[in-house]
Amino acid sequence: MTTSRWPDHLLGLEEWHALPEDTSRRFELVEGVLSVAPRSSPRHQRLAGLLARAADDALPDGWCVLHEVEILVEGGTTPTVRVPDLVVLRADAVDDRPRVAPADVLAVAEVLSPGTHRTDRVTKLAEYAEAGIPRYLILDRGPPLALTTFVLSDRRYRQEAVHHGRAVVDLGFPVPLDLTAWSR
Repeated sequence: MTTSRWPDHLLGLEEWHALPEDTSRRFELVEGVLSVAPRSSPRHQRLAGLLARAADDALPDGWCVLHEVEILVEGGTTPTVRVPDLVVLRADAVDDRPRVAPADVLAVAEVLSPGTHRTDRVTKLAEYAEAGIPRYLILDRGPPLALTTFVLSDRRYRQEAVHHGRAVVDLGFPVPLDLTAWSR
């Protein structure tokens, strides 16, 4: 997408899917409104990669971890498509579709960046819960580095734990982490 041709109306999924690819920014669709953010910083990408590697190393068969996959969290005439930093989903859901359904997702993770704190802690927390995604993780770059885990209960997230240092995170399977090492 070029910055000179922004849509001037609410978008449906067909228009969203037809937008030209643009990797210079990060795009999401929020109730039909195109949302644009800067690309992630190298530190943000490193932390997302470390979390993905830790989860991937602990995954049981039949699951996989992907970066920046589109999830249709709300359909209809004004859809919401989110692109979490990490998605843990059923391996058999990985195909050529442009986005995945929340029913295929076990967990999503967001790494906080300047400008995303409220969206990640409030808006996405509610959206992912309403979509029925069982677990939500928020990695706060700190200092100190902290991972907050949420578990779905009655279509709402309940904060499960805030992890610092060495920890074992429950994603339905244990994921050992060393957040202290990630801070170096």
